[in-house]
Amino acid sequence: MKFETIGIVGAGQMGIGIAQACATAGLDVMLNDVDASALTRSVDRLSASFDRLVSKGKITSGEAAGAMTRVHAAPKLGAFAACDVLIEAATENVRIKQQILQGLDAVANPDAIVATNTSSVSITKLAATLADPSRFVGMHFFNPVPAMALVEVIRGMQTSDATFDATVVLAERLGKSAIQVKNAPGFVVNRILVPMINEAVFVLQEGCAGAEEIDAGMRLGANHPMGPLALADLIGLDTVLSIMEVIHRDLNDTKYRPAPLLREMVDAGCLGRKTKQGFYSY
Repeated sequence: MKFETIGIVGAGQMGIGIAQACATAGLDVMLNDVDASALTRSVDRLSASFDRLVSKGKITSGEAAGAMTRVHAAPKLGAFAACDVLIEAATENVRIKQQILQGLDAVANPDAIVATNTSSVSITKLAATLADPSRFVGMHFFNPVPAMALVEVIRGMQTSDATFDATVVLAERLGKSAIQVKNAPGFVVNRILVPMINEAVFVLQEGCAGAEEIDAGMRLGANHPMGPLALADLIGLDTVLSIMEVIHRDLNDTKYRPAPLLREMVDAGCLGRKTKQGFYSY
């Protein structure tokens, strides 16, 4: 399959990162968000990100300018009819994702791949939203997208071989390493990573150690580049909680129950870096 234009719905941190990766790889990008002001801000943030890369000597000013010319704000989903791949990158809410996918299905070229960047929601369940679920696939990027090498390509029950194989090729086109994953709660990385973060919250909650000690222990004792609580703040505590809830519900195993402190912090609006307050202050 020939890839020229990628449509992305969701102009948050992940959507912007995916847009940057696509534009850097020479692909045209159509970027949409339900919030028009957020869409405008996202284009500005993307330009600032390229400017930082120029200042660090990672790319030239000409390369940055060229990449930005390939990014287009698309306030209406109708513009996505020209896209070869459409990626939903909205918040981890099943109902919201299904509504977006219904909208994409109504405008997408019949030959286009429709993908979701979900970190935990069932690919098979989301695929059922489309008239042709065989063209649906999971394409899970990691944050920050431009810097992280991995993409989980996730096959739902209905995903065709052609869709799956083409998505692996697209991930490689973006300079990513793809791992092939079957649909399962949390997939591979989050099935392992997020319960570890959740356990770190339990350790904090029980007073075994403070946040700094827990993170230092995992950085220095397990050689992790970032401690689990600082990582939770980076991911967003609401996203961590959402993933834990999906894994707990779908596997029906109490060992995956979310830590009460995690739920309480989300209820308090302390979501990490994006709210300037989580396990640490920013």
